Amino acid sequence: MAQKKGSIMAARAEFRLYLEQTGVVDALANAMTALYCEDYKPDNAMDFLKRHIIAQKAKALTGEKDELQKKCQLLEEENQTLKSKLTQYEPSPEAAE
Repeated sequence: MAQKKGSIMAARAEFRLYLEQTGVVDALANAMTALYCEDYKPDNAMDFLKRHIIAQKAKALTGEKDELQKKCQLLEEENQTLKSKLTQYEPSPEAAE
């Protein structure tokens, strides 16, 4: 019995660590704090938590999208620069004909 209880406690600790590492604990804590700070408590707290977590994720994804767009633009500019340098040193296939 003691061994079974120890394995359950180990499994709980492992699961808790998993939740912390994946950001679930922080997301829930932030959502719960936002709910606590609401002046007028919503009728459905679970829906509030869902919306808040989804909004957090959307904000993070928007930031990531903006970063990727900037990186893409820089890479496109670099590509154009390299193409123009390449044409200076190598004739185009149309000019060879």
